Amino acid sequence: MEHPNDTEITDLFIIGGGINGCGIARDAAGRGLTVALAEMNDLASATSSASTKLFHGGLRYLEYFEFRLVREALIERETLLKAMPHISWPMRFVLPYHKDMRFESDTPTSKLLSLFMPWMKGRRPAWLIRLGLFMYDHLGGRKILPGTATLDLTGTTEGAPLQDRFAKAYEYSDCWVEDSRLVVLNARDAEARGAHIMTRTQVVSATNENGIWRIETRNTENNHLQTFYARMLVNAGGPWVGDIIQTKVRLNSREGVRLVRGSHIVTRKLYDHDKCYFFQGTDGRIIFSIPYETDFTLIGTTDAEHADPSVKPECTPEEQDYLLGFANQYFKQQLTRDDVVWTYSGVRPLYDDGASSATAATRDYTLKVDTSAGAPVLNIFGGKITTYRRLAESAMDKIGEHLTLAKGKWTAGVPLPGGDFPVDGVAGLMADLQSRFPFLSDFWARRLVRAYGTEASDILGNAEQASDMGQDFGATLTEAEIAWLMTHEYARTAEDVIWRRNKLGLRLSKEQVQALDDWMAQRRHPSPAAAE
Repeated sequence: MEHPNDTEITDLFIIGGGINGCGIARDAAGRGLTVALAEMNDLASATSSASTKLFHGGLRYLEYFEFRLVREALIERETLLKAMPHISWPMRFVLPYHKDMRFESDTPTSKLLSLFMPWMKGRRPAWLIRLGLFMYDHLGGRKILPGTATLDLTGTTEGAPLQDRFAKAYEYSDCWVEDSRLVVLNARDAEARGAHIMTRTQVVSATNENGIWRIETRNTENNHLQTFYARMLVNAGGPWVGDIIQTKVRLNSREGVRLVRGSHIVTRKLYDHDKCYFFQGTDGRIIFSIPYETDFTLIGTTDAEHADPSVKPECTPEEQDYLLGFANQYFKQQLTRDDVVWTYSGVRPLYDDGASSATAATRDYTLKVDTSAGAPVLNIFGGKITTYRRLAESAMDKIGEHLTLAKGKWTAGVPLPGGDFPVDGVAGLMADLQSRFPFLSDFWARRLVRAYGTEASDILGNAEQASDMGQDFGATLTEAEIAWLMTHEYARTAEDVIWRRNKLGLRLSKEQVQALDDWMAQRRHPSPAAAE
């Protein structure tokens, strides 16, 4: 067969439009590589929209001695805050303490304590928590986020929702992040730097031809087939990373992935402050209870083995009961399934390191380049949303061994779209927006700023009153915003909008969602592949 011209060969072809794929696409495009990315569904449609929504160092990973991972994540929190102050913000975490706290029995720290202090077997003493929090404060060179404090829960706002047996707590800092928006903004920035981003595009096969990858794709909306050529392949398939190795690229590789399902429940707002609770169970596990979308509370997560990536993860009745029972050990108000307004579940594709349990499996990322097919492919296992940018830099180090990079590391502190304002600038941006567009309620203005930052005014355009924004689909979602999401943020369906570009699915009726889907279907342009 005739070899394609150099002009038809992309440097890097990325499979997967989650946070790892989009983060690498952005970094690579900014370093001068030609990049194409294919995502078989919507961006962030799997794991990257189903996280616990935190940029956090991973306090509990200290018990597994994962110091490099925790240090990298702690340092990275503040780097990310500066680049995306609209979709990420600091949050204080309250860790109530009581003497019944237990380790998971197989953590390295628990085993050490049992060996040297057998009378402490299984217990998690206060001094150990203080030591962990001291390390948490100092491993990462904190500059923006305040440090750890001790809280008296008696008669305080933080203590009010909790059972009276909790009199003392520790408070520390981590950060919230809008996970699926983070993915979309990375994809947009990658595209602005020259990357070709394709959603609803499934990779059918990838084969080596004379040292070049030949990649066959299928558009899942219209079955249009396309062929691409690339010098290097990146497998950022998340839960499907193993499937891509075996069935798409057909490598003879032993590298494996361990699928761990993390489920969450959302209830009506359970307390009147903006802090998160870090709860420790008698089984040694932890869950978070987090203020969510103004009027709700998010509780999660579980760790359960998930056998098949093609099976959509769902929060099982057993997982709901587990999370409710866990929260009920702490809250005065006892929760039942009737309090649950929504659930979601995601599959974490962890590198299979042979750990004995889903909880113990490493959360660190593993990058492996395979050249056995004759052309290089980088397979990505694991990763945390907090370290996605560092993972992309590590990936570029590996890619740089096979492709020529025009420049070095560049992404630290470079704002994502809409993030070009100070970390503490949200209130000022809201005030400015409401002075220019007086019809905006506080909720509406805050929602726009928290989603779009400085680009919120682009969506509002020249509107002088709410009706200028076009049809109102409910909960401040208007025609003008939907049109912007379709042209700028790859949105194709109502689900893309109300569960990934925002979370207004919590507020809209079935009829409103259907009206939105119908409106989008009428205005949906054929996908780019269909037009060719």
